[in-house]
Amino acid sequence: MGKGARELLWWVVILIIGCAVGGALGHLEEGEGGGDQGSQGRDHELFLMHDSKQMVRTDAGELRVIRSSGAGRSMTEKPMHVGFITMEPKSLFIPQYLDSSLILFIRRGEAKVGSIYKDELVEKQLKIGDLYTIPAGSAFYLVNTGEGQRLHIICSIDMSESLQMNTFQSFFLGGGTYPTSILNGFSPETLSTAFNVTTSEVEEMMSAQGGGPIVFVKDSHQPSTWAKFLEMKNQDKFKHLKRIIMGFDSEIEQKNDGAWSWRKLLKAAIGIPDKKQPVQPNEPYNLYNRKPDFKNSYGWSIALDDSDYSALRNSGIGVYIVSLTAGSMMAPHLNPTATEIGIALKGAGTVKIVFPNGTSAMDAKVNEGDVFWVPRYFPFCQIASRSGPFEFFGFTTSARRNRPQFLAGANSLLKTMRGSEFAMAFGVNEKMYDHIVNSQREAVILPSADVSPPDERKKEEIVERMPTLDKGIWE
Repeated sequence: MGKGARELLWWVVILIIGCAVGGALGHLEEGEGGGDQGSQGRDHELFLMHDSKQMVRTDAGELRVIRSSGAGRSMTEKPMHVGFITMEPKSLFIPQYLDSSLILFIRRGEAKVGSIYKDELVEKQLKIGDLYTIPAGSAFYLVNTGEGQRLHIICSIDMSESLQMNTFQSFFLGGGTYPTSILNGFSPETLSTAFNVTTSEVEEMMSAQGGGPIVFVKDSHQPSTWAKFLEMKNQDKFKHLKRIIMGFDSEIEQKNDGAWSWRKLLKAAIGIPDKKQPVQPNEPYNLYNRKPDFKNSYGWSIALDDSDYSALRNSGIGVYIVSLTAGSMMAPHLNPTATEIGIALKGAGTVKIVFPNGTSAMDAKVNEGDVFWVPRYFPFCQIASRSGPFEFFGFTTSARRNRPQFLAGANSLLKTMRGSEFAMAFGVNEKMYDHIVNSQREAVILPSADVSPPDERKKEEIVERMPTLDKGIWE
C-alpha cells in the first residue's frame, strides 16, 4: 500500500470516529433534555412504547408484541418485550417452546396452560389476576377454557437467553403447512424410522395442519387437525397416535437429556390420559388475592419480587400493580434498582418523567392498553384522571426488592434527610423548608391533585354513549 493510500485510509478512520463520537454526544444531550424547546416538545411521549408488531394472526386469535427497541437507547439492563395474546373461545395456542422466558398475566378470561418442567407435564387452570412463568426452552401450550369469553393475556418476553439480540424465536412442535413444525426439517425417511411408521403416514401428519399457531379446537369454522382429534373418542385418539408418539419420544428424550417430552405434551393437549399424574412444582400466583403492600383512601399498590414468588427468581423480573382513585397521585419517586414497564389496565391518567438535569422528559396522557417505560434512577409519578380510577400493571428488570425512594409525602427522602444542609441547598431558611416538606401528611399515594387531567370527564361521557368496544392494544 502506497503512502497516499495509507493517508487516505487514516483520514477515513478519523472521520468515522468523529461521526461516532459526535452522534453519541448528540444522543447524550438529547437524552438529558439538553435541547431547545422544540426538542422538548417532540419528546413529550419519549417513554411511550409504540413499536408494536403483529407476530401471529388467525381467525382464532393473535399475538401482538411491543418491542423494547422502540423504548429508547438507555433500556439495556434486560432485553424485554411485552406481548399481548388474544384468543377466541375454544381455541388453542399450539405446543411450542421459545428461546426466551415468559411471565403470563391473565387480564381477562380463563385459560389452561400445559408446560414441561423437569420432564413432567404441569397443567394449571388460570383465572383473572394469575401470574405464571414459563422458562426459556420449556415446551408449553395454551387453551382458552372460558365459556364464550375471549382470553386476554399480557406477558413479559425476556430475551436474555435468545439466539439473536433484541428478538425471540418460536419453535413449533405441532404444525404442518402453517406453521411449520420443527419436525418438518427432518426428511420423511428419517421421521419414518424415528416414529416407526410409513413415510406416507408421516407426510400426511406433516401437511394436515394449516390453520396457524392459534387454532379452534372444537369449531365449525375450519376442520383443523386439533378439532378432528377432539371429535374422536379417547380410545380412538390413543390408537391413532400410539404408533406415532411412542417411538419418537424416546429418541428425543435421550438427545435432550429429558428437557421435555413430546409424547407427554401432545397427549395432554389432545386429552389422552397418562398413567402418571402430572406433578405441580410451579404454581400460579394471583395478584388480586394478595394483600396490598400499601393502601390508603386514595389507592393501593403491590410489588412482587422473588421473596414473594420464587418462580420470579429464575427470570430475574419483578411484577407490580397500582390502583389510583380518581384524581389521586402516586407521589414522585425513583427506582434505584430497576427499569420498569407499565401497561394501563383501566381508566386513564398522566405519566410524568424527569431527566437527570431536572427538565421534563415526558408529560403524557395514557389510556387503557398504552405501554410506557421508566428508566432506572429517573424521577417520575403517575396521576389518575379526575373522571375515574386509574389502574396499571407492569414488569421491572429486577426480581429483587426495589425499595423506591419517594421525593414527596410523609415518607419522602427530603423529609428523612431534613436539616440545614437541604435548606441551604434550596436557598431557603429551615423554617420554610420544614413547612414545605412536612405539609403533606399522606404517603406514597396522595390526594386529588390539581395537576390531574381536567378534560377527561367530558371525553368519558362521550365514550359512554357509544357502543362498548375493546380498547387500546386489544383492538
